[in-house]
Amino acid sequence: NELLGRMTLEEKVGQMNQYVGFWDLTGPAPDSGDAAEKYEHLRKGYVGSMLNVRGVKNVKGVQKIAVEESRLGIPLIIGFDVIHGYETISPIPLAESASWDLEAIRKSSEVAAEEAAAAGINWTFAPMVDITRDARWGRVMEGAGEDPYLGSKIAKARVLGFQGTDLSEHTTIAACAKHFAGYGFSESGREYNTVDVGTSTLNNMIFPPFQATVDAGVRTFMNAFNVLNGIPATGNEYLQREVLKGKWAFDGFVVTDWGSIDEMSSHGLAKDGKEAAMIAANSGSDMDMESHLYVKELAGLVREGKVQESFIDDAVKRILKVKFELGLFDDPYKYCDLQREKEITGSEEINNAALDIAKKSIVLLKNNNNLLPLKKEGQKIALIGALASDKTSPLGSWRIAADDNTAISVLEGLNQYPGNTVTFAKGADLTYGKTEFVTELKINTTDKSEFKKAKEVAINADVVVMVLGEHGFQSGEGRSRTSLDLPGVQQELLE
Repeated sequence: NELLGRMTLEEKVGQMNQYVGFWDLTGPAPDSGDAAEKYEHLRKGYVGSMLNVRGVKNVKGVQKIAVEESRLGIPLIIGFDVIHGYETISPIPLAESASWDLEAIRKSSEVAAEEAAAAGINWTFAPMVDITRDARWGRVMEGAGEDPYLGSKIAKARVLGFQGTDLSEHTTIAACAKHFAGYGFSESGREYNTVDVGTSTLNNMIFPPFQATVDAGVRTFMNAFNVLNGIPATGNEYLQREVLKGKWAFDGFVVTDWGSIDEMSSHGLAKDGKEAAMIAANSGSDMDMESHLYVKELAGLVREGKVQESFIDDAVKRILKVKFELGLFDDPYKYCDLQREKEITGSEEINNAALDIAKKSIVLLKNNNNLLPLKKEGQKIALIGALASDKTSPLGSWRIAADDNTAISVLEGLNQYPGNTVTFAKGADLTYGKTEFVTELKINTTDKSEFKKAKEVAINADVVVMVLGEHGFQSGEGRSRTSLDLPGVQQELLE
């Protein structure tokens, strides 16, 4: 309250503004264009948070500007998508959920938080607690599946893992329950599509995991891209003010999803960006992720009487409170220790935790005649499938801090048993013409030229191990599928 009383309206609105990293922090400060304007906003205290700035040197660089060059020196909260590990990758959340092991899931989130915190990050956009019933939706990989009871238990475990028992510890980070609400019920499993559900589904299927995160003390929420029963979630007063901040008494803050305030114009709810900013602020969206509309429009809307300043004050108090709880006012650089970053990243403890949850996440559907486990010696094994030698796909989607080619492939794993003879044949390429942009993966649907070799290898083997499935980037955000078959010619290869 004391700090709020010293803030100008523009500085208050600035706390509600989040920018993505906008210049190379190892080079000179930008002096022209959009980046220069954002840089000036940072120096004026018109930025409350940044996302996708990572690494101690980079985080300390932007934090130093906010703390030492702005008038009030309010520290930034630094956000990043730590979904299933930071640099050390655990199984995708859906796989972890298949373990039914709540303590292992909590531990997985705990070590992910520790590694991310060592890299300067203090806020993750996780867990995703959307319940979904259509497995074609690409983001099923990021959640806990279709059951609200199990989903609620896992949602709580993940929040406790990320946040621990003391948010001011340098090993914990703020969690974010997303996407509020209904995103997983998008029509036909299509990404960003309309959601139209009844009150029974809303209250008994969609809400329970979100309420579980509030009960677990989650500090932030993210609203959803989608329309829910005709109203975009970003401008949905019922969801944000009546249910979340009212009925559930949530006392953290709500961040929008990327640019979703501006998208309310596309939905047809707002005629332009100014009206969209008004609707979002009045409806309870506290922080604007990358639409730039709050910092551009909100102060003027308050002066015009179209947005109550009390709404602004409430949003800013919520944001400042989380920063205080993280200990950033006591030490803005508490997450910026180069030595700790070096020691923690990829440490034995974190690797062991990832290995533990990986083992517990494996699902064996059938084991006819006790074929498994395979003998460790004396067998001729045919290993078939392009994914068998892939060291990137097994990392899954949403692993933006991890390095490519760092998974142990199935081929490498089998070759660790020299008592067996392993012969590999890919059979068919899963992809061809792979481009820089993973949304443009082209699937091989015609080339069967490797089939003959694969059959010859199989005929001469005691046992055949086939590794089939999707490329790691065929699921995730913006990667929904029409049908859940084996992509390309893999089914024919199997037959």
